[in-house]
Amino acid sequence: MKTVFIKPAEVERKWFVIDADGKILGRVAAKAASIVRGKEKAIFAPHQEVGDYVVVVNAGKIAVSGRKAQQKIYYRHSGYVGGLKEIPYAKAAERHPTFPLEAAIKGMLPKGPLGRKLLKNVKVYSGPEHPHAAQNPQLIEVQ
Repeated sequence: MKTVFIKPAEVERKWFVIDADGKILGRVAAKAASIVRGKEKAIFAPHQEVGDYVVVVNAGKIAVSGRKAQQKIYYRHSGYVGGLKEIPYAKAAERHPTFPLEAAIKGMLPKGPLGRKLLKNVKVYSGPEHPHAAQNPQLIEVQ
């Protein structure tokens, strides 16, 4: 079996828009990660960037199921002893409305240089407006 290498010039990249208003956080993140990764294309290669661009609007109006709004906690560490910081979902979403969705998408992408490169192809906006109208993005429906 041979490893397939796709030339970057041969990859046709499209733009998609996802309206997250009232949609479940995990479902939107999973759809966006799948499109950005290129898993929905016939030329998918797990070691290459063959995916499309995704613009997510209305991220500030995204919904979470169950009691996640009260119970979910985001953690980060400063690197110092006792430097563990805990931020509840409600406070994180209030300060930065796009953070929960960006964190969910980041967690669904591969770790390392490829994942960091793919994350740049995701644009998340808290309101309905976005500056990518010139790319003529197609609307994608998420359940």
